[in-house]
Amino acid sequence: MAETFNTVGLIGKPNHAGANESLGIICAYLKKQGCQILIEDRIADEIDCQDWPVMDIVAIGKAADLAIVVGGDGNMLGAARVLSRFDVAVVGVNRGNLGFLTDINPDDVETQLDYIFSGDYQTEQRFLLEVEVFRHDQLKSNNAAINEAVLHHAQVAHMMEFEVYIDDDFVFSQRSDGLIIATPTGSTAYSLSGGGPILTPNLNALSLVPMFPHTLSSRPIVVDADSCVRLKVSPNNTEALQVSCDSHVVLSVMPGDDIKIRRNPYTLRLIHPKNYSYFNVLRTKLGWGSKLY
Repeated sequence: MAETFNTVGLIGKPNHAGANESLGIICAYLKKQGCQILIEDRIADEIDCQDWPVMDIVAIGKAADLAIVVGGDGNMLGAARVLSRFDVAVVGVNRGNLGFLTDINPDDVETQLDYIFSGDYQTEQRFLLEVEVFRHDQLKSNNAAINEAVLHHAQVAHMMEFEVYIDDDFVFSQRSDGLIIATPTGSTAYSLSGGGPILTPNLNALSLVPMFPHTLSSRPIVVDADSCVRLKVSPNNTEALQVSCDSHVVLSVMPGDDIKIRRNPYTLRLIHPKNYSYFNVLRTKLGWGSKLY
């Protein structure tokens, strides 16, 4: 049975005229629906809030039945890492570039919301990564990622040495610019640019994509997402490294550190309009050919 959305949180892209226009349309729509509207604090000064509650994303996650994120995939990623911790449905309105995660067209937002509020929608669970950095067996830092975790240098075109283990089983050692560990959600992001495979969202899998490896035999590999991926950074590295989570959060890594990457216990509950098709998204965003017959 479709869920009824009575309390709706609005999360936006600050200082963006297009996003503010869409937020105004959505506010008017939700008011007609009789919804309780919660406004993210970063955008409260840019739209007419009409004395609606203003709160941060954590409070929205706790209180809302549905969160509508207006912006690009970057805005969705930032919000999703927080909202995934709560039992809230999330839908995105695309005011960015690609829009793999924010799939409602702003020119058709009211029609698509009609489908959602009438219960004619699709629900999809997307898993996250938990990224942990250990130094001398002590946890130094951790964070979550929707798309990918990337081990890399702080400077461009610097090589590093590291070993890769899957569930404590040694896989390979490598000299390269780094490694991308991507979820199916992130397989169409940075990983794709690095030559990684596209993984459909229903797969319980991770892709490991080397970045400019110093060998012709190094290739991407896909592993079970219930595995623990451990990266052992060689103490022979002479400079500090980093692990980036969705290119938003940076964790410092020192030579000799261990990095553990595994499936996060939380999942992101995405809502799609009824006509959503993942393969249609791929065709549209990646310029694939249309049907011949």
